[in-house]
Amino acid sequence: MPIEGEYEPSPEGWVRNQVAEYEESGGTSGTTLRDVPCVVLWTRGRSSGKVHKNPLMRVEHDGSWAVVASNGGAPEHPQWYRNLVAEPDVTLQDGPDVVDVHARVVEGDERVAWWARATDVWPDYDRYQERTDRQIPVVVLDPR
Repeated sequence: MPIEGEYEPSPEGWVRNQVAEYEESGGTSGTTLRDVPCVVLWTRGRSSGKVHKNPLMRVEHDGSWAVVASNGGAPEHPQWYRNLVAEPDVTLQDGPDVVDVHARVVEGDERVAWWARATDVWPDYDRYQERTDRQIPVVVLDPR
């Protein structure tokens, strides 16, 4: 069952608009960011308890997805990542499919493999990693 509760749209206009288009179309429109396929990740705010939704690049392999907490190479992790770590049972919309998933941060060889998949989809992740001293987390989302 998808995360339930009050939805708090992003204060970022482009995020709010992307999510609205994605959802209003049933996952048939708004499914790309900069011409690259995207998914919508639903998390619960660790402080507010409200549902948050973020469009992220679509990285899929063997029935699981990965999301990359790049935050454009900023020195801090994105809010959605902090929410996901606090409550790893989240929801993902991939096109018309809404899937309950369990998030896990990957390390070692598994991270290397998912990072390669992610940079195949969005090569700028390598540039973002060069901008920051933190290791950008890769989170695998496995269906529940």
